[in-house]
Amino acid sequence: MSGRFDVVIVGGGSAGCVLANRLTADGSTRVLVLEAGRVDHRWDVFVQMPAALTIPIGNRFYDWKYSSEPEPHMHGRRIYHARGKVLGGSSSINGMIFQRGNPMDYDKWAAAPGMDHWDYAHCLPYFKRMETCTAGADEWRGGEGPLVLERGPATNPLFAAFFEAGRQAGYPLTNDVNGYQQEGFAPFDRNVHRGRRLSASRAYLHPVLDRPNLQVRTRALAARVRFEGTRATGVDYIHRGRLRHVEATEVILCGGAINTPQLLQLSGVGDGDHLRPLGITPVQHLPGVGQGLQDHLEVYIQYASKQPVSLQPQLAWWRRPWIGMQWLFARRGPGATNHFEGGGFVRSNDTVDYPNLMFHFLPLAIRYDGSTPARGHGYQVHVGPMYSDVRGSVTIRARDPRVHPALRFNYLSTENDRREWIEAVRVARTILGQPALEPFNGGELSPGPEVATDEEILDWVARDAETALHPSCTARMGTDEAAVVDPTSMRVHGVDGLRVVDASVMPSITNGNIYAPVMMIAEKAADLITGTTPLPPQRSNYYRHARDG
Repeated sequence: MSGRFDVVIVGGGSAGCVLANRLTADGSTRVLVLEAGRVDHRWDVFVQMPAALTIPIGNRFYDWKYSSEPEPHMHGRRIYHARGKVLGGSSSINGMIFQRGNPMDYDKWAAAPGMDHWDYAHCLPYFKRMETCTAGADEWRGGEGPLVLERGPATNPLFAAFFEAGRQAGYPLTNDVNGYQQEGFAPFDRNVHRGRRLSASRAYLHPVLDRPNLQVRTRALAARVRFEGTRATGVDYIHRGRLRHVEATEVILCGGAINTPQLLQLSGVGDGDHLRPLGITPVQHLPGVGQGLQDHLEVYIQYASKQPVSLQPQLAWWRRPWIGMQWLFARRGPGATNHFEGGGFVRSNDTVDYPNLMFHFLPLAIRYDGSTPARGHGYQVHVGPMYSDVRGSVTIRARDPRVHPALRFNYLSTENDRREWIEAVRVARTILGQPALEPFNGGELSPGPEVATDEEILDWVARDAETALHPSCTARMGTDEAAVVDPTSMRVHGVDGLRVVDASVMPSITNGNIYAPVMMIAEKAADLITGTTPLPPQRSNYYRHARDG
């Protein structure tokens, strides 16, 4: 298939894979997917084995390897930021944790003018359409979608102790953080099926690659969207060292919260005062492009274990061949899980309406880069605030698409953010210090008991925190002057033939990992783009602490 396409999707990541599937379903729409990264081969153990998630992160063959500008409130550190450069995008290298966010996230979206159809009632049917929840379909969960979700078994005794410790600290347990009640502790849903990572590519794209109206080109880096006046007519892209061009009736950007605003700016859509000095003629002045960047920051609070029950021994190099063999031939063993099998959401104080802290629990002590604080047994929680009032930006530095844009997150830059961070660490320590964990508690390894005062906690967070890899909100939906995307059509304001569907369109970041919300946005956007009658809203009840607590 060659020549002009009806739709060119730029980015074969989470949203792009959903759209490629849904837009080609009728057989008549000719779709080309341009993906800058490589193919996610089924034999690629680094992508397919859940426990291998630390390997592609930081690897130039799978990861864009972004870094922020020096963060002024984090001792000038540049925060490393991994993004997937492979089919499936970041869903091919992430931690495989599936969290929808809190229903009140979407009701907050819908409170803005023009956003009324993005409330929880309108989003819930699309969450359900995309998933098969193996724990059971019900009023809140789907059972017939392409994305199979397996709930973490959380059988290690450290999980049971952690959940009980949360209860002892005064926090609830819940049956399903993606169901009626997010608040509380429970096993997590994961994008793991039969011992393999189930990325967006594997769930949505690979099953339909034989459709004659779908074509995928990998290692194709989009350089700019071409316009005739204010109408998008195609995409210039770099493939095998040559600049190429493809024409399209419509272009849909699915590059994520970093790549999408970068490509918009390279194409002349953005703040004209920033683009002109770079030699880019503005096509449409949209100062909101690249602004409003949000993310989740997190720390690891690590403890030694007095009992030999953690997974720490599995990290030994000499065990890896056996772990690999177990996974390769039986899809079993430590290689067949992401190990993020449980955690929860709590409120750090009584003034917030719904949880503002997220916990991921691991029955071992390890960082994303694979480093460990000790050779013995250990465990840890990842914790961080969920809806910080910090805002950043993504701005291009040059006309060359291969030059990474400047990322400014402004972590810890507000009084409220710093207060929530102090609360987050203290809440985590309170939970980890409960009697349920006493049989295992061998002492805090990180940050250590010497970090005690508010000032010492903030200093440690500034020196040690890492991104949870949830960039969003840089081309947000809305109808105000700072908005970039029309929430009723996903079209970019002021131009024709150009839409955006990815994490950048979020009006505000959701409460949890953002993979599930991005997939939901793409499912909902597919109906908006094709003109299909939207799924009817489902006004199911959900837990509100102020009402039910």
